[in-house]
Amino acid sequence: MASRFTRTHRGGWIVLDLGFSQFLVLQYLKIWLASIRYSLVRSMMFRGDFIMWSLVEFFWMGVNVAAIAVIYQHTDSIAGWSQYEMLLLVGTSMLIQRLLMGFFWSNLFEMGRNIRTGNFDFFLAQPGNPLFMVSTRKIDLDSLLNVSVALAIVLFSASKLELSPSLADLSIYVVFVGCGLVSSYAIVLLLASVSFWTIGTKGVEGGYFTLYEFSRLPKQAFSGVANVIFVWILPTVVISNAPARALISGFSLPDTAWILGSTLTWLTLGISVFRRGIRRYSSASS
Repeated sequence: MASRFTRTHRGGWIVLDLGFSQFLVLQYLKIWLASIRYSLVRSMMFRGDFIMWSLVEFFWMGVNVAAIAVIYQHTDSIAGWSQYEMLLLVGTSMLIQRLLMGFFWSNLFEMGRNIRTGNFDFFLAQPGNPLFMVSTRKIDLDSLLNVSVALAIVLFSASKLELSPSLADLSIYVVFVGCGLVSSYAIVLLLASVSFWTIGTKGVEGGYFTLYEFSRLPKQAFSGVANVIFVWILPTVVISNAPARALISGFSLPDTAWILGSTLTWLTLGISVFRRGIRRYSSASS
C-alpha cells in the first residue's frame, strides 16, 4: 500500500495518506484478535480456574444486589434515589468494572512485575505501540462472562422503573459507559505506571478498589470536601452516575460536558505518566 509522508522540522514523520492509517488500525485489530484467541484457549485449558473465578465474581455481584434490597427495607430513598434507581446505578458500576477487569486489569497490573523482572523489554521490542501491546496482551474471560449479569441488573432495574428510553438516550448511555471504562482504564494505567519508580504496587491495587467503591453511590450523597474530591476531582462517582442518570432522566448537557472532560483529562494524564515511566525505564540488559 502506497503511503505519503512529510518530514517535520524536528525530524519526525507525519502520515499524509489516510489509507496507511486504516491499514495500521487493521493491523492492531489483528493483533488484538490474536490475543483474544490465545486467552480463550488458555481459559479452556484451565476450566476449573475459569469456573471458580466466574462464580466468585457472580456471588460478589449477588451480595451487592442483596445489600441494596436489605437497605431499602428500612428506607424509601437514599440521597433522592429510589431502590431501583440505586440498583440501576450499581448495575452500571458493575458493568464498567467487569469490562475493565475483562479487558485491561490483568494486563496493566502484570506490568509492574514485568518492569521489576526486566520482561518489559519484550513489549518494547515488539513492532507496535508499547501501551497497546501492554494493555491488550490477554483478556479475562470470567469477568467478561459476568458482563451479562451486570446488563441483566440494568435491564431489570429499567423495567421496574418503567423506563422507555429513546434510541438517543440508549446511545448516550453506551457512550457514557464507554467514557467510564476509559476513565477507569486511565486511573489503573496511572497507578500501574508507579512501578517505574517503586518496587511494588500491591497497595496501589487495594487503593483502586477502595476508590471504586464510591462509584456505587449517588453523587448527591457527597457534600463538602468529599464532594470536591470524589465528584469533581476524581472520576470515581461520575463514571457510573452520568450513564445511570442518562437512562433515568435523559440527556443532560452538564453531565455530558462533565464526563467527556473528565475522561479526556484522566486519559491524557495516564498516558503522560506511562510515557515518562518508559523514558525512565532501565531494561534487563542495562
